[in-house]
Amino acid sequence: MQAPCCGGRVIGSGMTFLLALGWERLIMSILMTLRQCLGRRGMMAGFGLFLLMSNASVVHAHPLPVPEGKVMLTVEGDVSRTNGDGVARFDRAMLQALPQGTIVTHTPWTEGASRFEGPLLGAIYDAVGAHGDSLRVVALNDFAADVPLPEAKEYGVILAMQRDGEPMPVREYGPLFVLYPFDDHPELQTEEVRFRSVWQVARIVVE
Repeated sequence: MQAPCCGGRVIGSGMTFLLALGWERLIMSILMTLRQCLGRRGMMAGFGLFLLMSNASVVHAHPLPVPEGKVMLTVEGDVSRTNGDGVARFDRAMLQALPQGTIVTHTPWTEGASRFEGPLLGAIYDAVGAHGDSLRVVALNDFAADVPLPEAKEYGVILAMQRDGEPMPVREYGPLFVLYPFDDHPELQTEEVRFRSVWQVARIVVE
């Protein structure tokens, strides 16, 4: 079956690719419906949008690079981008390559205000192509707490890797520490949020 001419190499190659997958009937049905309802221009616009969405899905499904250094964090559960055994593993360099956040704050566990830096929890969620709405954060000693995704994104919660410019060792809440901007948002100074501020993080399970 010959693909309809859509006025561009991208559309033509996209049609060829989709037709090769055996989607002829579905594609032609969609195109004919769009043409009847919206005319030729509507059909072209709708198909272009379809291709863009399909392309985004394909890119999003690409596997993560394999960590070259020591694994600091493993993300599992409802994720679509992995780098082995159905989980996503990150070394320090991979975590540092994600969008970062900086929080200057006091905490209930440290003395004085400190500058904490690390990847945004929301960025980690996006990097693994997650689909759940809760992050179950698990520590080295198996202590666990659930961080709601909307809350993590609203407050710019980070997985702190550095405190005052230095990596955080295990004995000082590292190597990874769920950190909220306590000083900037007094409403976060509750027992519930403190419970979610897991330190010595080893795993995140997307649920």
